[in-house]
Amino acid sequence: MGSSFPKQLAFYSFRTPPVSCMFIVDLKYIVPLEELDEHMGAHVQYLKKYYDENIFVASGRKVPRTGGIILALAKDEESLKKILMEDPFYKHRLADYSITQFLTSQYHPELEALLG
Repeated sequence: MGSSFPKQLAFYSFRTPPVSCMFIVDLKYIVPLEELDEHMGAHVQYLKKYYDENIFVASGRKVPRTGGIILALAKDEESLKKILMEDPFYKHRLADYSITQFLTSQYHPELEALLG
């Protein structure tokens, strides 16, 4: 009959998590949305690259649309900063970034394969 594991997280169950630290990346837009939207396609491709590498776990826009949030896994903060420097929003100085590391002391049981 199929697993109860959520479809969007199922691919994590077949790979060893490559990292051990979890981070919240808080983006604050610093340019008009029209300028930001010119780079949205490239930003989405950047996000996809790191979803494919199991670094990014979730992402999305803030409400109201003043920035975004990325939930990420990385070896350490320095590694994550190098990844964030590839973001077109960073390269074109469209957003400021704030990084918060946190320890996952509790989580949904189906995230165990992702978090290790």
